[in-house]
Amino acid sequence: MFIFLKKQDKKIYTVYMFIQVKLLNGFQRPLWYRIPDRLQQANLQGTIVQVPLRNRIVPAVVIDQKNQAPKVSFAIKEIIAVEPFPSDKHYSNFITQLGKYHQIEPIHFIKRMRQFLKQKEVKPQSTNNINKLAGTVTRVSLTHEQQAVYNFIQPHITQNNYTHKVLHGVTGSGKTEVYKNLITHTINLNKNALLLLPEVTLAIAFEKRIRTELENSITICGFHSATSPKEKRLLWQYLLEKKPILIIGVHLPILLPIANLGLIIIDEEHDVGYQEKKHPKINSKEAAIWRAKLHNIPIVLGSATPSIATLYNVKTRGWHFFQLKKRFAGNLPTIHTVLLTDKKQRKNFWISRQLQDAIKNRLAKKEQVIIFLNRRGFSFFVQCKQCSFIFTCTSCSVSLTLHKNNMLTCHYCGSCLQQPSYCPSCKADESNLLKKGIGTQQVVSILEQLFPHAHIARADLDTTVKKKQWQQTMQNFIAGTIDILVGTQTITKGYDFPNVTLVGVLWADLNLNFPIFNAAETTLQQLIQVAGRAGRQHKQSTVIVQAMSDHKIFAYLNETDYLKFYHDELFTRKEIGYPPCKRLVEIELKHTDETIIEREAHDITMALFTHAKEYQEIQVLGPAKPPVHKIKNTFARKIYIKGVNMNDMIALFNYIDKKNYASSIFFTPNPVT
Repeated sequence: MFIFLKKQDKKIYTVYMFIQVKLLNGFQRPLWYRIPDRLQQANLQGTIVQVPLRNRIVPAVVIDQKNQAPKVSFAIKEIIAVEPFPSDKHYSNFITQLGKYHQIEPIHFIKRMRQFLKQKEVKPQSTNNINKLAGTVTRVSLTHEQQAVYNFIQPHITQNNYTHKVLHGVTGSGKTEVYKNLITHTINLNKNALLLLPEVTLAIAFEKRIRTELENSITICGFHSATSPKEKRLLWQYLLEKKPILIIGVHLPILLPIANLGLIIIDEEHDVGYQEKKHPKINSKEAAIWRAKLHNIPIVLGSATPSIATLYNVKTRGWHFFQLKKRFAGNLPTIHTVLLTDKKQRKNFWISRQLQDAIKNRLAKKEQVIIFLNRRGFSFFVQCKQCSFIFTCTSCSVSLTLHKNNMLTCHYCGSCLQQPSYCPSCKADESNLLKKGIGTQQVVSILEQLFPHAHIARADLDTTVKKKQWQQTMQNFIAGTIDILVGTQTITKGYDFPNVTLVGVLWADLNLNFPIFNAAETTLQQLIQVAGRAGRQHKQSTVIVQAMSDHKIFAYLNETDYLKFYHDELFTRKEIGYPPCKRLVEIELKHTDETIIEREAHDITMALFTHAKEYQEIQVLGPAKPPVHKIKNTFARKIYIKGVNMNDMIALFNYIDKKNYASSIFFTPNPVT
């Protein structure tokens, strides 16, 4: 038995068994290896082996296998070892399909998974208190609604039937209770289960909650950026031993080889966090659907605000649709919309009289308040009123955000500078530097002035990256020692704060004017999710949504009206031909020279226009300069392909000979923002 080696990079190599390919990275001829009898296995495809290369031993990935020796004039060396690899018969097919879909080599996924498993041990941050993030833990029996959903899905796990189950449950309706029972049934059948969530903090909270509520009746493993190397290696050992486990994470679990997979659950399935931010921008939800099909198992997609694409698949592809219409405890909140354009006098422009009075009322009752604003920092930007100069980042095409310590910070590259006492352009003094817009830091300052006796805390990206601080803040809020929590989208989903009876939303229409086709959808989902934090344990609660201007989505803020929004939004999407009615592909170019990227973006677009004539119903859009077109001194341009058939769009993309261009070229199918 022999294998053929193709060099991939300095650390890992791709091994082919009797496959002739063009060698990369300087290798001029194919390399062959022999497998000694002691290492022979029925099928090594997709596994990792150790092979000698000159005076080194390097890892290599086997992607094909044959039993006939090649005719070569050189001595064929033996491989050193076969690394233990879980026996997932679908794994090679899965990463091959995923690689083709994203136009990258399948080895990318094995390299990423292996690097993650090989990370060195560091002193882990304490997560002892994070089990309290999910709220009060109680063992409960399923309601009639929940039991009906469980009864329908459970046989598909037992019989290994590939099927999509969409669970639309209002916030607080107990979707997690359904998940827990489905997971327990899966593990009892000696099968593995995957539970994916859109954020690491949410994954940690769910892991701790389920560990507590299932009382160690099943083995649970986290697999994400906060998982320690020791825990990752333990998970790998469980997979090698085929031990039935529940794996919880965001992106990485879907890349693991898993034998006897029985169930996949995607919670908050609407969330754009499932698409990775860096290239290749793999969408874990899409990958999970493919995985479920290959393993012939059910996949459950749960959300209080299902994505338009998912609801479209329910209507057009027959995905099963279930609803949980009642809260497990408490009632849905009463929602009021307030336009800040009214002329009523108020102490601060950003806090309406209605919201101020409501906060005062809740504080008097010893109840808690959440204030939501999807913008961190103190002010959006600082501008000189004399010459209109705006402080901008020298490395990125964005204005610098003012933070409370008078530091101007770029939220893309992290560069900082102290705010000068004068305008760098016209030398006007500090009194002419206007602070425009508002961020979470300034909201805290405003509330401290309006309610000096209240305990106020902040939860945004600035605080969540400091995990100990974040955990302590969440613990204090649940314990009731914080009266008002000011936060961004990190607090909009998944968390159960029992004593919150008021949610105030500032600048609710902030994201509606962004140049993205799904701006209305993502904004409404965010508003409904944050509104859902109110009244989880109370019969009466209120949500006050403040906006600069009226918009049609404010008619759908009540969760029970969300499906009406789907019909309205789908009509618009059909009119303009955007997903889910058509498919979309994003081609992104990056280069440090703006002149080069401008020229190459134009040339590629023209080439695509020419070849698009060979396909039906394909449209090429661009090139376009994205809103943030420079990050860390690297420029970006985007080209879009819109069509019906993804295979045709991939074929059109492959007309681009990437070796002829200096720019880096990235391919993203079905991009979400």
